[in-house]
Amino acid sequence: MNNRWRTIDIVIASIIAVAFGVIFWAWNLLWNGPADAIPLPGRAAIYGMWLVPAVLGALIVRKPGAAFYTLTLASLVSVAIGTSWGWTIAVQGPLESLGGELAFALFLYKAWRLPVALLAGVLAGLVASIYDAFVWYPDTSWANMRIPYILITAASSLVVAGLGSVALVKALAQTGVLDRFAAGRERALV
Repeated sequence: MNNRWRTIDIVIASIIAVAFGVIFWAWNLLWNGPADAIPLPGRAAIYGMWLVPAVLGALIVRKPGAAFYTLTLASLVSVAIGTSWGWTIAVQGPLESLGGELAFALFLYKAWRLPVALLAGVLAGLVASIYDAFVWYPDTSWANMRIPYILITAASSLVVAGLGSVALVKALAQTGVLDRFAAGRERALV
């Protein structure tokens, strides 16, 4: 496999990142708006959306660094548009992406199936929620808040980022839009 990024890889990863940067803006409104009525740690059930670009970008581009690039750029777009967490997302996004990147690296960037996507989602979710536990919720109880928050975030990330990204790739592949990528030519990621 050629690990060198093509122009189309950069363009598609960037399009995904910008689209999700805008989605993040809307998701931030949900997190701080209607979902705010759901107390933590329960609100973490919707966390996985913020981690989709790491898994989706890697599944489509299939190159080292794709998870990192896509989620990092999405985070920067989110910061540029405006987020209640400010510039800290410019740090948190790249950290979260490393969790997703790790899953693909563990399989030497040769496995692009559902189990690896699920692992990427979970690892990104673990990094994100552990970061949150120490940075955003340092004075909360481990038993009543942090551990449930970490577990719920990991489950959300498994379903939304992992399974959701696989479903998105399958749907996009069926349209033919991904035919320039191995993910599009395979038509299946199970």
